[in-house]
Amino acid sequence: MATQPRNSILCPNCAKLISIDERQCPFCGTSNPGRRWKRSFLTRPFNSTEELIRLVLYANIGMFVIALIISPRLPGLSVNPFALLSPANKSLLLLGATGTIPIDQLHRWWTLVAANYLHGGILHILFNMVAFRQLALFNAREYGVARMFIIYTVTGIAGFLASYLVGITFTIGASAAVCGLMGSALYYGKSRGGAYGQMIYKQIGGWAVFLFIFGFLMPGINNWGHGGGLVAGVVLGYVLGYREKTPERLWHKTGAAICLLLTALVLIWAVIVACYYRFL
Repeated sequence: MATQPRNSILCPNCAKLISIDERQCPFCGTSNPGRRWKRSFLTRPFNSTEELIRLVLYANIGMFVIALIISPRLPGLSVNPFALLSPANKSLLLLGATGTIPIDQLHRWWTLVAANYLHGGILHILFNMVAFRQLALFNAREYGVARMFIIYTVTGIAGFLASYLVGITFTIGASAAVCGLMGSALYYGKSRGGAYGQMIYKQIGGWAVFLFIFGFLMPGINNWGHGGGLVAGVVLGYVLGYREKTPERLWHKTGAAICLLLTALVLIWAVIVACYYRFL
């Protein structure tokens, strides 16, 4: 008589194949890995770096397209042709641009999240997404994909909060969160040391210096958002720890799942509110 095969699952923390009845994952030590909430769809994206990076890219591109549909900017003949693919400020305001105007006048604190997924033009989103992909891959490798997403989400909020506190009236873009990933990479390089750590520290430090010089030379750049994101990234890098010091745990994925759920709810709300005021 054939024996009934054991039910197997992927550990929600380390993604190794184990029995659903295990009281503790034999590979990473996660307790009761078979519990349903630990295997929910919210934690699954954090088992794959590429899957999560694509999710963030699609969210940014999707919000950019929606912003163009709601209200594109209509450039004059003398305006840069790239303005043809730029949403109007009205569209960005409806979808969740942040700053003292949206927060103080409209009481939209949720824009601290939404603004990270809005961009003012094709070059703006292209530059930020290329930088995000490179830094996200590095941070996911050294910190783990869940900690990377926590850093990306929290530092974006921190950067925009810093710029709000100093009086920036209207701002958008993923660059605050991208600077947060730079900050955590800087902390990693400095903390790890050695030839590899020093190489990372010097390379990312060079990028940071270039970014801030560029920000001071070009008008309209939110340097306070960049600086706030960078500092928050250093702090979170220290608090969360990187893989060589602290293996990624299930609570990291739980925190990342909370960030993912918060982001999804805010972006859905932003689209609903924008469509209501624009089309109804």
